[in-house]
Parts: sequence; C-alpha cells; structure tokens
Amino acid sequence: MMDDPNWPRASDWLAGQTAPRTLGSLSLLGAPVRLGSITPGRCDLAPAAVRAILRRFSCYDLEHDVDLQLLAAHDLGDLDLANAKLEDAFAPLRDAVRNASQTADAVVILGGDNGVTRPGVHGLTNSLERCGLITLDAHFDLRDLSNGLSNGNPVRALLADGLPGTNIVQIGLQGFANSQAYAQVARDAGISVVTRDYVKDKGLSSAVWGALKRLSRQVEKIYVDFDIDVLDRAFAPACPGARPGGLTPWELKRAAFLCGTHPKVRAIDLVEVDPTQDVADVTVFATGACLLSFAAGVVKRLAIA
Repeated sequence: MMDDPNWPRASDWLAGQTAPRTLGSLSLLGAPVRLGSITPGRCDLAPAAVRAILRRFSCYDLEHDVDLQLLAAHDLGDLDLANAKLEDAFAPLRDAVRNASQTADAVVILGGDNGVTRPGVHGLTNSLERCGLITLDAHFDLRDLSNGLSNGNPVRALLADGLPGTNIVQIGLQGFANSQAYAQVARDAGISVVTRDYVKDKGLSSAVWGALKRLSRQVEKIYVDFDIDVLDRAFAPACPGARPGGLTPWELKRAAFLCGTHPKVRAIDLVEVDPTQDVADVTVFATGACLLSFAAGVVKRLAIA
C-alpha cells in the first residue's frame, strides 16, 4: 500500500504520529475477553483487527473539519484476558481503565465481548451513583445473574453493584432480540429505553444528545458502551447478535462523534466483533470508523473548551 506524506494514516496517529502541539490525549486499551460470550467465538481477535484496519483510514474528518493529529493517542496494548473468565478479568481491566483515565481526556476500550462494560464502568468511577451509562445495543444485557457473568448481563451486574437504573439510557433496542421479562427488569429499575423504531422516527442525534443532556445534569462522568451488534446485520456480519433492521454505520459514526464532543463522556467501549465471521471487513471497518469518529469528537470538545 502506497504511503503519501500528504495523506497521514490513522494507524500512524494511533502509533504516536501527532501535530507539534496537541490539545489533549486519548488512551486505547485492548480487552480481548471472550469466555463469557453466550455465542462462542473469537471476539478476542477484534483489538488487533481494528488496529490493522486503521491503516485504511486517514486522520482527517472532512465532515467536521477535524484533524486527529491534534489529539495525542496512546495505545496501551492488550491485557492478557483472552483465556480469563469475566470474574477473573474484572480487577485487571478495572485497574487498567482507572490508570488510563487518570491522565487521558478519554479512554477507548477495544473488546472483546460485552463483558468488558462492567469493569470499564468501575474503572471510570469510584462512585456508581455519580456515573451515567449509555448503551448503543440491540439488547438489554439484563439477563439473570444466577448462572454467572456473561456478555448478556453486564448491565444487570452493574445494577446489582449499585448503579442506579435512572443513570442508564439504552438506545437502539430491537424487537425480537429481547424478552418481556428483561423489558420488565428495565422498567422496574427505571432505565430509559430508546428503541430502534423511536430512533428511526425521531433521529439518532436527538436520542443521543437527549441522553447526554439528561445524564449530565445528574452525574459527574458518563461511560458509553458501543455494542456493534446495534448495527443492521447487513453491516455487521461479524456480530453474532446483530439483527436485520438495526442502525446504519453513518448513524453509529454520528453517535460516536456526539459522545466525543461531550465533556462528561470519559470512556467508551467497542465490543462484540468476531473478525473470523466478517465479510470483506465490513464490521471491522464500521468499528474503526466509530473509534475515529469518537476521537474526532474529543478533538472538537477540546478545541472549544
């Protein structure tokens, strides 16, 4: 692949190529957990796949006139979690996120399955009551905890840990991808539920910005979980849980950018991608675009701060 000094690559940005003066920093952490997945697969390969696909992207967001080289990127590598149960992965991932968030303006966690969300939230805050959670996901992730931790119950586990349901907004939930029992758990907990049909009618930007605005009035920090299976299955063949009728990649990019611009969004995760099931890298491309759009939002945030 030809290199062009006038077309700097996003992979070089992640490797440390920045402008002489930067506005702030972003840290990226690989969390290749997979043993808690309801559908067995190789989500542990996603961090490497996403890093590799960044070579196909530039550093410039034309739509928002943002150059990522104004943001110092620190790739912290992958934690050794591919063969760890979620119970055993909790402390190492929590501590790694906590350390990364001490110095970075934002932290990106590359999963791995959705089990990374619980330790990610704990790593971001010492007070769950003062933390907000937004999920972009086709599913509630509220499955029962009686059989242990899995990628199907990180939100349920966080409720059990003490995260108030009123601090949670779930966006992109789909029909026939959830159960009535878990919908009732969400209602009883006070979780704000924004379905895919609502997003289609009202617009994703309105849903995401509304969630950020509401949560920012009651919390100090916000964590955003980007489960890539929120995408339509046509755009996410590498996500076992993706269904027809989900979001489009441009909607996910827009959501990521908006989250990046908000000063209280301090950490996100990108999860549920199994590269061995991908077709023409379409899912990995969408995940990489989501990562870069979030980073572009962070640049925009810092530029106007």
